[in-house]
Amino acid sequence: MTAAPPSPCRILVAGVSGVGKTTLCREIERCSGIPHTEIDALFHGPGWIPRPEFSADVARLAAGGSWVTEWQYDAARPVLAERADTLLWLDFPFWTVTFPRVVRRTVRRSLSRQKLWNGNTEGSLRTLFTDPEHIIRWAVASRHSYRERIPTLAETAPHLRVLRLRHSREARAWVSTVWPAGTDTKDGPRR
Repeated sequence: MTAAPPSPCRILVAGVSGVGKTTLCREIERCSGIPHTEIDALFHGPGWIPRPEFSADVARLAAGGSWVTEWQYDAARPVLAERADTLLWLDFPFWTVTFPRVVRRTVRRSLSRQKLWNGNTEGSLRTLFTDPEHIIRWAVASRHSYRERIPTLAETAPHLRVLRLRHSREARAWVSTVWPAGTDTKDGPRR
């Protein structure tokens, strides 16, 4: 009889902007007790300027015993992948699922002037037409990038368990299978 793999304790969530990485990270934290560190909060300083402490913060995060975070930023990806035990790849249909999500989220944040990381707010919706790195344009331009990045992990991080999830119901099912409802997580993450 084959033993079940151990419960993950250092988890990366990968996928294009707007797919639901942070939402899934928060759900994992809620169900497991594993602390979520939002990688965007480590990267973006006031005025959207990259924080000089980013690399050191990522190294500290990666050295921790248990965590869940988004797999973003070229400088952070290899450091996090080296220490992670599981990568959840959210590879949802782009035009019917992810694109509408990133548009709704961006419009909501822009109109409400919602405070994001370190006091930043989403730019005016007009910048969609003037800023080539506008989040909606970025999501469209980078929508295939994970199909190139993920396969290389078999070589660079062979220890990493990679799960490709193609719909949000698969992601929810994975979480509920690993941490069934009613699991007591008051004493911290299951190991």
